[in-house]
This record gives sequence, structure tokens and C-alpha cells, in this order.
Amino acid sequence: MIHKILPAQSGRVAFCAALLIALTAIGARTVRAQWPTVNGDLENSRYSPLTQINPQNISQLGAAWVSEKIVPPPSARASAIVDHGLLLFTAPPYVYAVDIGTGKTAWRYQAPRGGEPARGGVAVGDGMVFVGLSNSYLVALREDTGEFLWKTDLHNPSGEVVGGSSGAPLYANGIVSIGLNADFGYRGQIVAVDAKTGHEVWRFFIIPSPGEPGSDTWPKNNDSWKHGGGAIWLNGTYDPQLGLDFYPTGNAVPQYGGENRPGDNLYTDSVIALDNKTGKLRWHFQVVHHDIWEADVAEPLVQFDADVNGQTIHAIAAMRTDGYLFLINRVTGQPLDKIENRRVDQDAFQKTAKTQPYPVGAEPVLPDCNYWRTQKLPAGFDVGCFFTPASVDKPNLLAPVYGMRVNPMAYDPQTRYFYASGNAGLQWFRRAADPDYFSLSFSGHVPGLSELGYGVLAALDSRTDKVVWKKEFRGSRPSGALATAGGLVFAMPGNGDLEAYDASSGNLVWQFQTGAASAGPPIAFEENGDEYIATIAGGQVWAFKMGGTLPQKPAPPAPPQQEFSGIITNTSTIQTASLAQDAGISGSHYMTDEYAFTPYRARVTAGTQVTFKNNGTLVHTIEALDGSWSTRSLQPLDVATVTFDKPGTYVYHCKEYPWQYGEIIVVPAPDQEQQSQPNGQN
Repeated sequence: MIHKILPAQSGRVAFCAALLIALTAIGARTVRAQWPTVNGDLENSRYSPLTQINPQNISQLGAAWVSEKIVPPPSARASAIVDHGLLLFTAPPYVYAVDIGTGKTAWRYQAPRGGEPARGGVAVGDGMVFVGLSNSYLVALREDTGEFLWKTDLHNPSGEVVGGSSGAPLYANGIVSIGLNADFGYRGQIVAVDAKTGHEVWRFFIIPSPGEPGSDTWPKNNDSWKHGGGAIWLNGTYDPQLGLDFYPTGNAVPQYGGENRPGDNLYTDSVIALDNKTGKLRWHFQVVHHDIWEADVAEPLVQFDADVNGQTIHAIAAMRTDGYLFLINRVTGQPLDKIENRRVDQDAFQKTAKTQPYPVGAEPVLPDCNYWRTQKLPAGFDVGCFFTPASVDKPNLLAPVYGMRVNPMAYDPQTRYFYASGNAGLQWFRRAADPDYFSLSFSGHVPGLSELGYGVLAALDSRTDKVVWKKEFRGSRPSGALATAGGLVFAMPGNGDLEAYDASSGNLVWQFQTGAASAGPPIAFEENGDEYIATIAGGQVWAFKMGGTLPQKPAPPAPPQQEFSGIITNTSTIQTASLAQDAGISGSHYMTDEYAFTPYRARVTAGTQVTFKNNGTLVHTIEALDGSWSTRSLQPLDVATVTFDKPGTYVYHCKEYPWQYGEIIVVPAPDQEQQSQPNGQN
């Protein structure tokens, strides 16, 4: 029907039209100023267009509200989203919705027993909240009330065992996709369902079946592909123009054993582009061939527009866990930088790849072996590089930590910098004869090793792939970063402070003590004309705005400086070898460890005679690190004793295998004077 507008009505119509345009603009701005995905937008940019808070006025930023205590507290990986006035996140076994104006809990959903909500967070769309569960289900809730709507079984209809969810789902174009883990000896998978019904739309297997593209990178004479890994730990990202979902994939399995799976092992450790409607693979780019280092692509991918010779290229960035940033054309899958295939350390037994890819001219965030070889390290160890394999024949290898993990990057289109966080350090890198044995627990046996590590927050220029500025922090890795159009970068370095840096220079311009030792990545949103910065820290949500008046909290206690980490056992008997159990990821596996005292941290009272028993097959001479005492050489089944009279902490090692360390903590005996040094006795 056509309505004729009379002259008297024309002014009113013009006003209404202008009002409609204004309201539309406000609505668009409001949506844009929210935080509708765990990384801010479908590009995973963690960039807010809000400018109210900037380096000139940030001194006025203060805490506006803090939520009630959340029990149990969310994971440090918890990423919140903001949509329709609610801040939504997971704190297993719950999904929380918090009012962004007050910090009060609007609703809370408890997942059924046996299915923890994914620690990475939730997705929203069509008025629903989507969350993956640890028991391989996907749940949909009403966004306004938290009411349960539907649950979908993500298990493979063929009966193949699948893993649970860790990352947040991806809602795009009416489809919800989510990745499943695979470190338990499964095949990683991405499953997509219809958002309204939960019915499966497509399923993509990270490890191809025989005969499929990529299957030639797995052996044909065994079924290692069936449990080859390729976990999806993180959320994906979506390009509506290309109709593509992009996901980062995890390491091959067994994690440290490659002898039974020769080949590059596609599509592990890769960036993959899938058709959003069908799940068909469009392209892939692998950043680690034949992974035996657990070197997943472990930070979310970030879409951005690159300027290459004056031409805008739609690109995607992937951070490799050794600190190299790969920049890839997201249309073609071709790298923007020239790639050099460098020769790396070889192990014929483990079928290592001859080369690994490196972007030419790129500057890594983390130091490699040359740096660590200049540091003061415990005696007896050799230092390897990032791609030095763990070997049964090399039990004394220290290798750089693959530390660019978990925490999401941010990208600022104004500076064209990526802001990435991680940690640098060394690990005692070992493997057993059993390739399925997987453990990260050895590093606690090395005195002073943890004190060498540090956290990193770095800005990398997307135009040069080089580090512009870098901050180093004692202790754990900083949280993921938030970049804002106000020229700021926010992060929490692990000391309880929420900190703001000048995005261009990296200068610290503001900090606020939350009292929390660990926190999730900050986010930004707008409410009633105010820009808010929020973070989940110490089991509470903190929200900041200009003029906020809530007081700071006392700083959390600094981590204790100690040479060793791990359990201290009250015992006077120490054995030279141990039976070690692994993490149980692919069932329980064991190894006889000839280079680990049992226990390696013992506590006795002053005056106690400590007995050393050689329960292994090698000869051991136990001696104090300071040379104050020693046993005789102990053949298998031999025993020697040392009496410790004076309270204190005593570090010892094996003379024949000087990388085998132990610690004895001597505490005062009741009503006994502290007297002499320990005396060695056979």
C-alpha cells in the first residue's frame, strides 16, 4: 500500500526519518560497543572501538563494581562475552550471567553431573547461549533467563570415541561449530550443528581417513591415524565474505613419540579453513611437521587486513608456540612472508621431519637455545633448541618451553600491532621407551629451574613481523591482551594488577591491584554512555569505568622462591630410582626412572639418620652439592646412611649422573639444640 504524504506532514516525516536514522546509528554503535564473542568479534581481534578511556585521562579510571565471589572460581582461561546487558562466562560446573550495570548475578545454569562447561567460555546467537561440555555434548540456553533449551550429543555416530570441549563454540550464519579435544588418543574433530535445532550439519576430522587428502602424511601399515590427536582447544573465527570458518589445530599423539607415525601428520599443528555451510576443507597451512614437542597452534587465530605493496590482503595470523608469528592470506592459504624450511635436529628413530618452516625476517617473541646457554644453569644438563627431540638416550636435556599458549592475542588496526602474551623458560624434556608415556612433571626435580622463567607481553608489527616492544614479568604468563581505540593495551601480568600500556610505546600508564594472582583476559564494553573495562580475577568479576571509586585490594603474596617444586615427603629413606606414572592421558603408563630419587624432596628432624638405597640397576654415589658429605659408590641393592644434625635445606645429587638432584629439609627436633653440620657415614 502506498501512502501519500501531505505538505503539513512532511516536516514530521523528515523528523521521524532523522530519528530513525539516529536510532539505527545508536543501535549499531551499541552492538559494536558490546563484546559478543569471547575475543570481541568474529575476527578474534580483541579490539574495542571505544575511545572514552585514553592515556591522557586514564588516571581517572577506577573500579565501578565487583561481583559476588564465584565458587568454584573460573579458570584463568575464562573469557567473558557481553551481549544484551549480560556478561556471560563459564565457571564449571556453572554458566553465569551477570548484569553489566550492577555486577549482580542475573542467572546461573548448572550443567548435569559428569559434563563440565568448557573453560573457554560460551557463544551467543538467535537469543541463545551455547556451551560445550566436557562429556562431548553441546547445550543451548535461553539468553535472557538461562532456561535449558536443547542438548546435542557430539559423539561420532560411527561409534568412534571423541573428546570433550575446551574452547568456546563459534556461532556464525545460523550454525554453531565447536572443536573437540584429542590428547587422550582420539582424533580431533569439529562438529557443526543447526543453532535452532541442535541437529548436526557437518563434521570435520582433523586426521584424515585412509584415501582422503592428507592421509598420505600418515603411515599405511598401522592405524596410528585413528588416535593421532589434532585436538581443537580454542574457538574458531569466521569470515562472512568468504563464508569460511578458521580453526587452529593441536599436536599429534603420542605427544613425544613419533616412531610409529612417520610423515608430516596432517592436519595437526595447522591453520585450517573450512566452508561454513558444508565443513569442506578449503585450505590448510601446517606450522610444525611431525610434531613430537606438543607444539599446538595454541593461541586463537586473528583475522586482519594486511597492506602488501599497497594492496589490501585479507589475512589471518597464527602464533606458533615457540614465538614465531605466521601471517597467511586467508583467501588462498599462502603465507604473506617468504617461508624458509630450516634444518633442525634429527632423530632417525622418531622419524623427525628434516626441516621446519620459519617466516623469513620474522623476530620471535621467545628466546631459543643460544640465549639459555648463556644463563647460569644447574650442573649436569645440556641445553637443546625448540626442535631438539626428547630421547630415551638423552636423559639430561633442558629445552626451551613452548610458551606462547592459551592466552589470546589482540590486534589494533590503528598501530597495526599484534599484542601477544606467553612465557619463556626451560623444561626438563624427557621421554620414556614407551611412546605413549607423557608427563610434564620432571622439571620440578631441577633446582632453580622455575626461577629462570618469566612472562612475556609483546607488540609485533604486522608489516614487518618484528617485535616493537616487549615486557617481561616474573612468574606466570600474563593474561591475554585487550587493545582499544583509545590507544591502550590492557593485560594482567600475574601479580594481581590490571595494567594499561600505551599501545604504541608499551609504557605503563595505569595499574589497579585486584588481589588476584591469576585472571582471564580483559574485555571492554559500553553501558549507558560509559566505557567499561572488565576482567575475571580471583573468582570475581571486576568492572572499571571513569570515576570508579572502589578501593584496591592488597597484593597477593608473591610465589615463594624455592629451588625445587613438588610434594615434600616426611621420610628418612630415599631410593635412587622411581616408578613414575604419567598424566594418564591415553590410559595409565609407567616408566622406571633411574634418574629420579624417591622422594626427591624429603623432610626429617635434626639428628635423623637418612638411609639411601640403590633400588635401580645403575651405580650411584650420592654427594652434597657443596661437597660437605658423600656416600660410597652404591651398587644395586647397596645401602648407605648420612646423619643430618643441623636444621637447614640440603641439596644433593648423583656423582655419576649429576643431573639427578634431591633435597632434604631438616627441621629442628623438639627440645634439641641446633648443633653440627651433617656427617657422612657408610
